[in-house]
Amino acid sequence: MTGTPAVDWPVSEPMVVAGLGADGWDGLGGPARRAIAAAQVLLGSPRQLALIPAAESAAARVPWPSPLLPALPGLLNRYAGQRVCVLASGDPMFFGIGVTLTRLLGAAAVRVLPQPSSASLACARLGWSLAETPVVSAVGRPLETVLPELSDGRRILVLSSDERTPGLLAELLSRNGFGASALTVLEQLGGPDERLGTGTAANWRRPPGDPLNIVAVDCVASPEFPRLTRVPGLPDAVYTGDGQLTKYEIRTLTIAALAPAPGELLWDVGGGSGTIAIEWCRTHSACRAIAFEKVEPRRKQIAENAAALGVPSIDIQGSAPESFAGLPIPDAIFLGGGLTRAGLFEACWEHLPTGGRLVANAVTAESEAVLTTLYARYGGSLRRFQIHRAEPLGGFTAWRPQLPVTQWTVTKPGSAG
Repeated sequence: MTGTPAVDWPVSEPMVVAGLGADGWDGLGGPARRAIAAAQVLLGSPRQLALIPAAESAAARVPWPSPLLPALPGLLNRYAGQRVCVLASGDPMFFGIGVTLTRLLGAAAVRVLPQPSSASLACARLGWSLAETPVVSAVGRPLETVLPELSDGRRILVLSSDERTPGLLAELLSRNGFGASALTVLEQLGGPDERLGTGTAANWRRPPGDPLNIVAVDCVASPEFPRLTRVPGLPDAVYTGDGQLTKYEIRTLTIAALAPAPGELLWDVGGGSGTIAIEWCRTHSACRAIAFEKVEPRRKQIAENAAALGVPSIDIQGSAPESFAGLPIPDAIFLGGGLTRAGLFEACWEHLPTGGRLVANAVTAESEAVLTTLYARYGGSLRRFQIHRAEPLGGFTAWRPQLPVTQWTVTKPGSAG
């Protein structure tokens, strides 16, 4: 936990967050039972609150409001100073409410009592290694975020939003070349009504079951579909749009120069088809991007490409630098267009923090001249690339040169030059 907690909760009376399994009260250990019995207020979903027998707790039972996050600070302030116990599912720190509460209150004001997570139970049932099994949450997130995790022979777990998630996941896998993948739906894990259902994505006919479920995917890729990994340089053909995109060879070099790290934020200025922002985000699930594009149809195509390639959370803004105000500070900026526009580079440089990276590509002589001037003033690295592609020429093969690209890479020093 860094920064100041958003809610002033007394550390002397920490909030208890008790994980509940599907077996409810019977599966709780002594510390969790004592915390629930001593609580003046129980917070949780209606399902979780119903798992606590009335004889075991005289606390006021308060269901979560909907939507939860906007109302949470006010709700917690209302009960500050009282003995509060929050009921959570499984391990509260595994995609759970415990993470949100520690951010709001500070770690010292929260005492977490976890149960086995749904992922732990699923791997135990399937004989999978928990440490080697990625988990993707579809709870409050677009299901398309599963796509970058898919590769032939890989096993993943998907936390379902509700009973419809398995069927929707089967459709998504089938549309993206993973229809032969084996699916296992695990419902009410650890409880008396635990149930497993299996099938393949392309032939999924199982009706919606229990809303409390997790889906295991044993990935099988079709050789007829393009192979899309997290490594930059996806085929140009997977992007739709008007052809305004950074070609895959230059895109690979550009992402390498931008050097994304987990959790970092990119500003992609002159988004075009969104290729740089999309492949930045695909390198790691925690990477974020804001794309700036002045042309409305292109903003639409960025959104469509981002969803189709599994990173639908990219923030798409209008013209730069007019849209810069109030946005989070980037770790890196890619300037893919507008180099000759007065004031654009200066606005980007102003918003870049110390240690932030800027990468700019130029194709025209005019924009290349701008980069040469900036390189002389700010330093960094200046490179020129030209790609040749083999193409048919009559009955032979010839090398067809692509337009050369000049690339400037610079890190902002402690004081602007």
